[in-house]
Amino acid sequence: MREYLLVLLTAAMATYLTGGLWRRIALRVGAVAQVRDRDVHAVPIPYFGGVAILLGIAVAFLLAAQLPFLGRLEIVRHDSLVILAAGAVICLVGVVDDIIDLPAIVKFAGQVLAAGIVVLNGVRMYWIPLPNSIISLDTASSVLITAFLIVLCANAINFIDGLDGLAAGVVAIGAAACFLYTYLLAYEQDFVRATTASLVTAALTGACLGFLPHNWFPARMFMGDSGALLLGLMLATSTISLTGQIDSSQLRSGEGGLLPALLPILLPLSIFALPVLDLVLAYVRRTIAGRWWFVADKQHLHHRLLQLGHSQPRAVFIMYLWTGLLSFGVIVLGLYANRWTLTLLAVVLVVALAATFGPRMVRRRRRPA
Repeated sequence: MREYLLVLLTAAMATYLTGGLWRRIALRVGAVAQVRDRDVHAVPIPYFGGVAILLGIAVAFLLAAQLPFLGRLEIVRHDSLVILAAGAVICLVGVVDDIIDLPAIVKFAGQVLAAGIVVLNGVRMYWIPLPNSIISLDTASSVLITAFLIVLCANAINFIDGLDGLAAGVVAIGAAACFLYTYLLAYEQDFVRATTASLVTAALTGACLGFLPHNWFPARMFMGDSGALLLGLMLATSTISLTGQIDSSQLRSGEGGLLPALLPILLPLSIFALPVLDLVLAYVRRTIAGRWWFVADKQHLHHRLLQLGHSQPRAVFIMYLWTGLLSFGVIVLGLYANRWTLTLLAVVLVVALAATFGPRMVRRRRRPA
């Protein structure tokens, strides 16, 4: 655990320190988010926050390779290097898009290329856990499912990157939940605790936390597509890599109610629930309107929170609250399913609902009869 904490702090510090440098570079090359009708920022903001995040993760991985605990396993070094290479490719695609606004098909091709680097080097989904069984995937199915999940998750995070601090905070919460699960799984099942999933999520959590001071409202820089696509890829591959490092036949239920055969699929679903929901709703909404799904609008979940009367920071906090409830709630239920945890989750759910819809209810009460 101490080495993971060191990795997290290193990623946070490296991202924070390099953020200012890349902000100045973005201003020099003209990589600036201009104010458009669908945007909520009032002044142009420089991009390239994603490059700072990538560097933070890279420094953290480099440190981990030198540590006696995390650096001793070849599979962890190999998989983390593969994921970092794919992250660099998708980040580069985002950087170019932030500068010259690439066509959607070119961006999609870059995402597929990054996913290809991952799957062709052995980091892919090897089995799918179900409540009563575990399905082993053949090579073709494994490659296709993994590539689809990576591209889906990368675009899902990109879709929610619409408010200051939103994407970085949501991914930090999701990555922290994923780290907690993978570490507890290894502990409860007596597996090797040095896994690629734990390393990636620890570094990802740190990098997001290190970027937030630059991106919190009012933001001084944006991560841009270079950061949003990178975060989605990293979070997706961290979970995917777990299936290649744990023998599914050895999974067993723990005494504390841990359901390791079910949680590996429930946890990613809960972490990506809001981003994927936003993506699906956008696809349906734009298709019904007769537009391409990649044509932006101002009807995302965070936009709707603003329309309900929330300020930017409050809307971001509400998205944090729902992400934390969904991701950590799944872990809590898996570990300690009793009346006290159910009561706690029910209370948090009521708080989340009240925080989300409170302003609308207040306006209705104040409306004259």
